[in-house]
Amino acid sequence: MSELTRLTLAEALEGLKTRRFSAVEVARAHIEAIEAARALNAYVLETPDRALAMAEASDRRIAAGEARPLEGAALGIKDLFCTEGVRSTAGSRILGDFKPTYESTVTANLWADGAVMLGKLNMDEFAMGSSNETSAFGPVISPWRSRGTNRPLSPGGSSGGSAAAVAADLALGATATDTGGSIRQPASLTGTVGIKPTYGRCSRWGIVAFASSLDQAGPIAKTVEDAAILLTSMSGHDPKDSTSLPVETPDFRSFVGRSVKGLRIGVPKEYRADGMPPEIEALWASGVAWLKDAGCEVVDVSLPHTRYALPAYYIIAPAEASSNLARYDGMRYGLRVEAPTLAETYEATRAAGLGEEVRRRVLIGAYVLSAGYYDAYYLKAQKVRRRIADDFAQAFGQVDALLTPTAPSAAFGLGDNAADPVSMYLNDIFTVTVNLAGLPGLSVPAGLDAQGLPLGLQLIGRALDEGLLFQLGAVLERAADFRARPEPWWRAS
Repeated sequence: MSELTRLTLAEALEGLKTRRFSAVEVARAHIEAIEAARALNAYVLETPDRALAMAEASDRRIAAGEARPLEGAALGIKDLFCTEGVRSTAGSRILGDFKPTYESTVTANLWADGAVMLGKLNMDEFAMGSSNETSAFGPVISPWRSRGTNRPLSPGGSSGGSAAAVAADLALGATATDTGGSIRQPASLTGTVGIKPTYGRCSRWGIVAFASSLDQAGPIAKTVEDAAILLTSMSGHDPKDSTSLPVETPDFRSFVGRSVKGLRIGVPKEYRADGMPPEIEALWASGVAWLKDAGCEVVDVSLPHTRYALPAYYIIAPAEASSNLARYDGMRYGLRVEAPTLAETYEATRAAGLGEEVRRRVLIGAYVLSAGYYDAYYLKAQKVRRRIADDFAQAFGQVDALLTPTAPSAAFGLGDNAADPVSMYLNDIFTVTVNLAGLPGLSVPAGLDAQGLPLGLQLIGRALDEGLLFQLGAVLERAADFRARPEPWWRAS
């Protein structure tokens, strides 16, 4: 039944609805694919029994004519989402064998719409990383390989497991989160579609926090249409999350296929970074041409504070992380390393339970929040954040959306940036501004580099204008006609 795993989500839902195959058959095909792809390390926990039980329930609903919007859809769940009774670790040792007694709102929404859980997906520890190398469970290996080499590549991060699973047909779609680019960058590196919705569009309740004012859930999927279907189910106001927006959720799928004629699209001149690979510059130019061919007017715009975005982000995010991670002290749940005194127990537990990158960011965050440095760093970074949001507001007074590259390069080798955190942080150069401003951003696969690796284009929209991004994204998707797939080398492992 391996052909079932190659279906898009939309195709699978149509086939289930018309009874061409069953939800159990879809689940079983994906379970077999996951078992054959363990070399990728995309899943940190497989839940085949639960998946089959949920699929059986879906088949009964379909037979009774009671199918819900995602009935029988086999999905992977990033391990940052708490799942009731199922181990949830955020990719960290410090949470140990933590099994939540509650369900995150986003995953509860998916189950209420009939989705099936295949398992929990690997990720950078506490979502801190751009390569999925900081996970306590080891790195995810991208299903893609450069031409003529077997060198293992990064799928991007922190949602590397989600992106790799979708790219390798180990799930029809996956949940992910984006704090500074962690949906869009891995989507770009793996030839998948990823959207970070407007801050507050999806509830953060039950998602392990990294940086609370930046974190946002969203889907990684095979197509723009699939991403629209998933985001519709994932979204919705949640009174348990004070940052959740009390707005209606549109049928995002209805925007796919609409005309974009007459829309004005901005190209930010500040995104032409020094040293940008010529193939990314060329892809960006192709994106401009495709939108023009569809009837859009493309104009240059300026976002003057863009160059301050990365420094501001890497002050604000670690500051919030240091506050959020203070709760992991070995006292109530997760790992505990006994020591003679309380302070030494805290120290030993955190030293054993937290990885190097997480410790680095917690220390940075504690420093910028400390007396004497708060005004110089944290407060100034928040002022820069306001300026960045103002830049976008002015740009959107002239245009309907923005077009940029998603990432500054194609997939890089595992270990390439391990000794240089700043080089790793530069992977977020085109994405962090969107999080700082709370805006939606969509990455669409649009081409291959000289080594045969995927490259993505990013669309940025006004707050709560995800529908327009799906509208434009479908145009880019159709024009790019991206059909490349990774060779399934992992099946022979």
